[in-house]
Amino acid sequence: MPRSKERLRPAPAARGRGGIRRAGTSFGDLPFLAAVLLLAVYGVVFVYSASSYNAAVQYGDSFYFVKKQIAGLVLGIAGMIGISFVDFEKLRKAGLPALILSLVLLALVFVPGVGKSNYGATRWIGFGSFTIQPSELAKYGFVLFAAGYFAKDPARMRTGKGILPVLFAGLGICALVILEPNMSVTMLIAAVTIGMIFLAGASRGSLLAIAVPVLLAVPALILAEPYRLKRLSAFLDPWQSPKGEGYQLIQSLYALANGDLFGTGLFRSRQKYRFLPFAESDFILSVIAEETGFVGILFLFALIGFIVWRGFRIARSCDSFYGYMLAAGITLAFTLQTALNALVVSGCIPPTGLPLPLVSAGNTSLVVTMTAMGVVYGISRHNARGKIHKMQ
Repeated sequence: MPRSKERLRPAPAARGRGGIRRAGTSFGDLPFLAAVLLLAVYGVVFVYSASSYNAAVQYGDSFYFVKKQIAGLVLGIAGMIGISFVDFEKLRKAGLPALILSLVLLALVFVPGVGKSNYGATRWIGFGSFTIQPSELAKYGFVLFAAGYFAKDPARMRTGKGILPVLFAGLGICALVILEPNMSVTMLIAAVTIGMIFLAGASRGSLLAIAVPVLLAVPALILAEPYRLKRLSAFLDPWQSPKGEGYQLIQSLYALANGDLFGTGLFRSRQKYRFLPFAESDFILSVIAEETGFVGILFLFALIGFIVWRGFRIARSCDSFYGYMLAAGITLAFTLQTALNALVVSGCIPPTGLPLPLVSAGNTSLVVTMTAMGVVYGISRHNARGKIHKMQ
């Protein structure tokens, strides 16, 4: 993490013959870019595998979900590549507008005729056939705001008063998301909030003062809604209600067990035949485990781990505190969401609706995540140009 103003100064542009300034040309962290694209394409393959039967039965088209995923992939690639050519420092001014837009979109979910409900939750806004999930935008909108706020005056992180605007921004998003209701995303954004404060360099005392109330709020939120208590009970012993709250977890565990070491083979999952709910979205990891086995899951998480490692490496290499916060915050949000999804699918925490980023079906999640990764890649291009300037 940059620690002084000297390190925050951009490297001077190199001069070529005749004293004319010329910028170094760099492609940035290509392994990071390639890994993100590979994971997104990997997701398209398994969205088709997990959804083909259900799509044929429900919509009469086995390619229904994968067509949407491919469209999202194309838009995501365009967003990723496009934003990587934008100077990330120009995003500083977008922090507060991004936060306000996130809050407005989350509030629109509750407007009759605009908000769309599904399975007892109102998490989408739509106009005709076009729908988006504001919470997917909100987590990265928050990262933009927090990175810009702390970078403007890094000394703010040393005082409780200085941390409050970021804390209140995170709490505001959490409050709107929990009303949808969506506890999993609420937990994710709360964790990202604490993580951003940690990345900024807050003291242990400040982190404890924030983390302890957040942890205490989790059981309170569970007790506040009867259905959450049922989910907790099903998590502790899913066989108490094998056809009710425990059904989804049991089917997920069946898929994991069926996979064994090498899996049943690509496109040969049994659980996708309408046994496992949300097989193409929140529980796509179960289908991947069933078809590719333990070896396939190791490959998948090695690929994800590589993206996470390169993302934090890009953040650490940045000579701008803002760039460091932005790259680290985006990578952190991706890491936490991946971890939560894996914990749910494997039965380590109670079932909640949270997609596996870059893999699960869902255009909003795919496009937004790829665009956010484009910001990280753009920062890597900045880092590489700085190295070229120093060598020249």
